Amino acid sequence: MSGNDTFYITTPIYYVNDVPHIGHAYTTVAADVLARYWRLRGRAVFFLTGLDEHGQKVQQAAAKAGVDPQIHCDKLAPRFESLWKKLNISNDAFIRTTDPEHKSIVQRYLQQLYDKKLIYEDSYTGWYCTFDERFWTEKDVGNGLCPDCKRPIEKLSEHNYFFKMGQYQDRLIEHVKAHADFIRPESRRNEVLGFLQTQKLGDLSISRPKSRLSWGIELPFDNNYVTYVWFDALVNYMSALEYLPREKPAGNLFWPANVHLVGKDILTTHAVYWSTMLMALNLPLPETIFAHGWWTVDGEKMSKSRGNVVDPNKIVDEFGADAFRYFLLREVPFGYDGDFSVEALVGRINSELADDLGNLLSRSLTMIERFANGVIPQAKLDKDLTDKSGEIVARVYGHLDRLEFGRALEAIWELVQSTNQFIDKAAPWKVAKRPDTKEHLNTILFQLAAVLKTLGVLLYPFMPSKAEDILSQTGLSSRPSGFFPAAALDWSDLPGRAIAKGPALFPKIDKQLQGVTPVSESPVPSQSASSAPTPTATPVPPAPPQITIDEFMKIQLKTAKVLSAERVPKSAKLIKLQVSLGAEQRQIVAGIGKKYEPDVLVGKTIVIVANLKLAKLMGIESQGMVLAAGDTDVQGLLTIQEEVDPGTKVK
Repeated sequence: MSGNDTFYITTPIYYVNDVPHIGHAYTTVAADVLARYWRLRGRAVFFLTGLDEHGQKVQQAAAKAGVDPQIHCDKLAPRFESLWKKLNISNDAFIRTTDPEHKSIVQRYLQQLYDKKLIYEDSYTGWYCTFDERFWTEKDVGNGLCPDCKRPIEKLSEHNYFFKMGQYQDRLIEHVKAHADFIRPESRRNEVLGFLQTQKLGDLSISRPKSRLSWGIELPFDNNYVTYVWFDALVNYMSALEYLPREKPAGNLFWPANVHLVGKDILTTHAVYWSTMLMALNLPLPETIFAHGWWTVDGEKMSKSRGNVVDPNKIVDEFGADAFRYFLLREVPFGYDGDFSVEALVGRINSELADDLGNLLSRSLTMIERFANGVIPQAKLDKDLTDKSGEIVARVYGHLDRLEFGRALEAIWELVQSTNQFIDKAAPWKVAKRPDTKEHLNTILFQLAAVLKTLGVLLYPFMPSKAEDILSQTGLSSRPSGFFPAAALDWSDLPGRAIAKGPALFPKIDKQLQGVTPVSESPVPSQSASSAPTPTATPVPPAPPQITIDEFMKIQLKTAKVLSAERVPKSAKLIKLQVSLGAEQRQIVAGIGKKYEPDVLVGKTIVIVANLKLAKLMGIESQGMVLAAGDTDVQGLLTIQEEVDPGTKVK
């Protein structure tokens, strides 16, 4: 950590020409959750995001529009700033690489490296990709296309300036090996190490001649050149600390960064270019560079040509910012690729946010209103409640420390679901009918209020507006007070509070009445009336075929205890389980990896189909089938709560 009392979190700076899409929202929401969480932990947080505004593509787009590049950037920048406000992003600063202060700091670093003879002049001939604004060697290029974006490239011969990046290769390898958390997740760390250990790291061209590109930061030692856009962009993480914090100077306070969040496509520039630049400048390297996955849409890669680029603005307008934030971090484990669909979003809103969380808030407050005149009663703490809540708060704490957003939300939902089950079992509406059980009734109601406060604090980083609603409806200040985790378990301020029941936290959505169009591009022109197909009634799905009791009895359902679990390489969905059936041990491959992390499965007693024929999934033998609930995606695993011997028949 850069210090025990600070936390510095950054997103990449987004390309100003881009239309803000789900990928931008994903990274920024994740960073916001971390920023809010560490503020709750009592740290001084600096959360930085912003825009990359230099380079050839910006220059070309401005020329096409017939405007000055700066005017072009000024016109586009508000699209990102307005989206962050809509998504309730709590960034402390928004940097633009056209800021005069940033330009000055970039030039200062360039001059330092030049004075240290770490920048030199040379001629270079190579294949150049305008879209990616980078050179490729002959061995990189196939069929005249860029290896990254697959667009046509051109051969250029230029005189340029080069940064001696190659001389830091061995030092960077040692740093990656010595710091397990430097590049995360582990699969990305292995990729970078594999690259560094198998290929010679060359020097980096860090200039472009003004005759070809004038829109950039001028080299301080040669005004005929501007600097390479990546040297300019990466410096933002340091330059921002010099001129954007309200309290200055902040560089020494916050650097090195605790976390750089990036997409996996720009990991190399951050793990290699940025790291070697910092080494050359004798500056500490960031603690963690975390590269997350990409989003597809209904199973297809997002692209403008397909017209399926998800517009976060439209999603938020239709479903709300907090529901969208929840979905982004709940749908897939952070670090893996994810798939977006409106159906999946609506499914989580209706089942988890409306039925689970919203229903818990509503029924708890209704009972406090009915049985205690709307005032939270004084009562003794229940040990089971304190133990359960304390254990879940500790798990959430640990998961967020490790950027395991989905697992943190899973733990929170255990509290939501167990409290709903507690209400059903305790049946306060029955207890209220007996005048001799007032003390017991007050204990139940106090426990419900306590859980609501705990949930309000735990959910605040993820869903700040709805968390504030939970707290304010429970009669508390809308913002969590005190530091996490103590604030989540301090219920001393509840007795005597008058609740303020409000509207439904998450109204259920009629799946047939969704009006959202999730793409950011213009809609495809509708067909003319003469060519439009005649509307037809939606076909009613056929009823599932019925089976006899004799056919059902052929299925052997048994309990099995999970002994070990691990992910199947190259699959975000499959998990390989070793399970005990008492007298035997089996291996089963289950498609539950988007819902569960392997280590949370160990020790669970699950239900399997025990007499299924041997199958192979991705070449791995599977001797059975795990039972889980979910129409399309797995929503929950069928488990046995009581102590049952492995291998017991399920009837």
